[in-house]
Amino acid sequence: MTTVGRVVAWLRRRDTGLAATRRAGRTALVMPTLFAFCAEVLRAPVVATFAAFGAFAMLLLVDFTGSTIQRLRAQVQLAIAWLVLVSLGTLAGQSTWSAIAGTVVVAFAVLFAGVVSSVLAGASTSLLLAFILSVATPTPVSMLPDRLAGVAIAGLASVLAVSLLWPRAAVDPLSLPAARVCRAAAMQLRAEASDTVEVCTLRTEQTTTLIHELRRTFTATPYRPTGLSTGSRALVRLVDELTWLTTILNESGPAANRGAGEDPESSAVHFAAATVLELSAELLEDLTLAPDKLTAATAELRDAVTALEKGAVARLPVGPATGMASFFGALNVSFRAQELAFGVLLIGQNVETARVADQRGWTDRLLGREPKSLTAPFASAAERAAAHLEPHSVWLHNSIRGAVGLAIAVGVANFTGVAHGFWVILGALSVLRSNALNTGQNAYRAIGGTVVGSVLGAGLLALIGENRIALWILLPIAVLFAGIVPAAVSFAAGQAAFTVTLVILFNIAAPEGWSLILFRIEDIALGCAVSVLVGLLFWPRGASAAVGKALSEAYVDSVNYLVGAVGYAVSCCVPGSRPSTPQDSRRAAAAARRLDDAFRTYLAERGPKPIPLSEMTALVTGVVAVRLAADAVLELWERSADGQPPSEDRAAAQSALLALADRLLDWYTTLAAALDVQGRIPEPLAYDHETKHRLVEAVRRDLYDADGRATPTAIRMLWTADHLEVVRRLQPGLTTAADQTAADQTATA
Repeated sequence: MTTVGRVVAWLRRRDTGLAATRRAGRTALVMPTLFAFCAEVLRAPVVATFAAFGAFAMLLLVDFTGSTIQRLRAQVQLAIAWLVLVSLGTLAGQSTWSAIAGTVVVAFAVLFAGVVSSVLAGASTSLLLAFILSVATPTPVSMLPDRLAGVAIAGLASVLAVSLLWPRAAVDPLSLPAARVCRAAAMQLRAEASDTVEVCTLRTEQTTTLIHELRRTFTATPYRPTGLSTGSRALVRLVDELTWLTTILNESGPAANRGAGEDPESSAVHFAAATVLELSAELLEDLTLAPDKLTAATAELRDAVTALEKGAVARLPVGPATGMASFFGALNVSFRAQELAFGVLLIGQNVETARVADQRGWTDRLLGREPKSLTAPFASAAERAAAHLEPHSVWLHNSIRGAVGLAIAVGVANFTGVAHGFWVILGALSVLRSNALNTGQNAYRAIGGTVVGSVLGAGLLALIGENRIALWILLPIAVLFAGIVPAAVSFAAGQAAFTVTLVILFNIAAPEGWSLILFRIEDIALGCAVSVLVGLLFWPRGASAAVGKALSEAYVDSVNYLVGAVGYAVSCCVPGSRPSTPQDSRRAAAAARRLDDAFRTYLAERGPKPIPLSEMTALVTGVVAVRLAADAVLELWERSADGQPPSEDRAAAQSALLALADRLLDWYTTLAAALDVQGRIPEPLAYDHETKHRLVEAVRRDLYDADGRATPTAIRMLWTADHLEVVRRLQPGLTTAADQTAADQTATA
């Protein structure tokens, strides 16, 4: 292998998809070119500075996803936002106090807006740099046109670069692995309905292998391997749903699952579900396909589930004298088919959402409006923001800490009178991270990287002196390294490369030699000190503690949603009642969003993690399973309500079902408290034979018609109990993960 080949292979191992290399290559071509044109041809140093930093921020610090037109639209929006923020920063920079107040407001707005819009979230650092560059370099308002001219040039160049220079492929890293899991699961479903046990075993092993590969892809890096768009977020949810589906497929073993082939309705559900998964895989593999076929297949699967329920009613043993074993044996296969169908329907809906999301208008994309949402764009944005206006929200913590930290840095730069206040603020922005401990670690790395970069910069200046030609030659090389090494090597190496870039850039614009290097170290140290102080004040416990709190809240809200769904089911059994959909679903969804943000922050933390990823992932996945069970119960009763409920008393059946739900509520509430304060982890609940027996007896007594046959309501009540049993069976795994988590936290305390 040639040297170039070895370098490319090394980059591919360190830089997934060469994403950082792509951004760095574009920036290395565009940024020096713009700087040279504005500084040497136009002889406009202010225009040159803002063109250079604008190109740096719009090309290196962002990487929008989607089709070409969507990426270009996002780049244009970013350039417009830069024009607005540079104007605000210039006006705010006219006095120290207006600069501080403006920084608090703008920084919080930019950071918190990311929870509403994936476009804004992906560009938050770039947007902050626009305001910081302007507010930290105060000039008369008369200089604003030159600044805006530089930004406009950078914006135009960034749009051209994104469209012409190494365009990004419109493929999410999770799409192909998820498609392979969908195809394997589809083959497994078909095998269960028509093939031998040996074939079922082979298909099960293939599905298990592929889901493990998907999970490894998902957790291989500290950041989620997707973009922040709605389509990408749908694919992130798809990972959880595929994991849940494969767990259901594998839970009872291939031999036990072969019963589907002996039940015509269950077999039809298996085949319809397999078709949905196959069409989902096609959409994941080919972004140009329309979701029409998937939509039709989903409707056919729903019809198959309706037929499954009718068949289950017809085959349920007649009369109250039937034994328990016979009673449950008649329902096991049909329940599992119904459970599988629900999981597959979720997967199909998510894949369809991911594709429809790419066709939204720019207003809906900017405001984060979900496809098929019934709410107006601004109402959708308000709902998302409201979910994080909560004391334990990681996003709210990050937004407040970032805004206060940058404002303090602005004040320090102004009151100390340092020569280059921009670098003080840039130092704070560079090292503010998820918690105080890591802020300290990043400060150490930032200062260390700055010192190394300054030494290298000094060496370069000593070698080439004031040779501007040599500086111009070195500038694109330095920019290329500054873009690649943070992802391929380390944060400290990236800080060193960025320092060298700034030394070269500012020595071209205004030669200062050693004084520039000394000021750079001093100013970065001030910014790092500010970031450490703010981290200590605003989040002393760290992301692992935040995940514990978020897990606790998510479990409480999810199990309350489950109990609410069961309450809705019970209300549907009351003659003449008009039950309303439980409101706990929104609260559970909001808690899940906060948990996702806390978990993502935990994954993004540098340094050793006190809680292993496997245990943390198991606990997070448990929240997903509880919420999906609640969704399944709710969907079951919303889809299949009785037209004319019989008038017999159903109190006994309702009481037994609520008792099963309340038992789960008590257990998961205890688990949640233990996760929050490291209390005693509850032992898993044993199978409740007594309550289940009472439920079956009540169903056979209350929910049979005059001819001694079961009603559809009886089937739905028993299936609801089965969904609750699935949630109970999660407990041993959650207990093991929680115990190990507590032990790890104690060992590292």
